[in-house]
Amino acid sequence: QVQLQESGGGLVQAGGSLRVSCAATGRTFSGHTVGWFRQAPGKEREFVSAINWRTYYKYYADSVKGRFTISRDNVKNTVYLQMHGLKPEDTAVYYCAAALGTVVEESETSFGSWGQGNQVTVSS
Repeated sequence: QVQLQESGGGLVQAGGSLRVSCAATGRTFSGHTVGWFRQAPGKEREFVSAINWRTYYKYYADSVKGRFTISRDNVKNTVYLQMHGLKPEDTAVYYCAAALGTVVEESETSFGSWGQGNQVTVSS
């Protein structure tokens, strides 16, 4: 099972940008779908974005379309989530997750490997 190491995140003012990274350890991302979820205080964890390593197909939640971009680096075996136009409601712990194969449903149960989570805080 692939293990995930997250980095990035932090504190930014509204309208600013941040990037979070997710690196694979133990094995490569080949054959996986790699995604990002987030969980705000008092709320359930929600899907943000995902990328299929083989097809390069990208998925986005409606709430982040046009502001967030998911990408991959084959050499570094890393997936990035670049976040622009951040809003206070984007404040959450962001989790990287990986699923073997193609994800049919963009839900937590589709992903078997999880990172430790990184805090992203957007101040107003």
